[in-house]
Amino acid sequence: MSQDQAAPAKSVQSERGQLLKLALEIAPLVVFFAVNGYRGILWGTGAFMAATIVSLVLSRSVFGRIPVMPFVSGIFVVTFGTLTLVLQDAVFIKLKPTIVNALFSVILFGGLLFGRPLLRNLMGDLFQLTPRGWVVLTFRWACFFAFLAVVNELVWRNFSESFWIGFKIWGIMPLTMAFALSQLGVLKRHQADQEAMR
Repeated sequence: MSQDQAAPAKSVQSERGQLLKLALEIAPLVVFFAVNGYRGILWGTGAFMAATIVSLVLSRSVFGRIPVMPFVSGIFVVTFGTLTLVLQDAVFIKLKPTIVNALFSVILFGGLLFGRPLLRNLMGDLFQLTPRGWVVLTFRWACFFAFLAVVNELVWRNFSESFWIGFKIWGIMPLTMAFALSQLGVLKRHQADQEAMR
């Protein structure tokens, strides 16, 4: 196979890999939403925990590693899910998104404070950006994670449980996808010269 033929094939394979990663990250939320609708939030939480563990195992099996953010989120799902089931109190699973997003935000801001845009370590194999590009992208994602933490607090404290669960699927996911798409301009403006990096 020539290089010209190999490049598109590699691109298609990469796109399929990204779609599979996205599906594995979204699947536990869909399971949570579905089981909660039939059996309530405690059953939904148990199913969420199980689906999260399965998702992480599949990620390890298919891709050879578990992405950092899903791994950290998975630890919190299991921890707060266990507290929810043991204490029979849904507050813990509702707090999980607030704490996880706040943690991601603090870590990214902390990295910037010490001159280390940490998204480069997480996404450097996907994008080739200038140093300034990594700083801008990391700062924006840090702000977005802080925004998600605040929004989760506002929603679960001021609306019904069913509204909060629906918002996790139909609110947070579209917001995250829209934000990610809005960063395409940053990726284009700060794309590093591939030849110069070789």
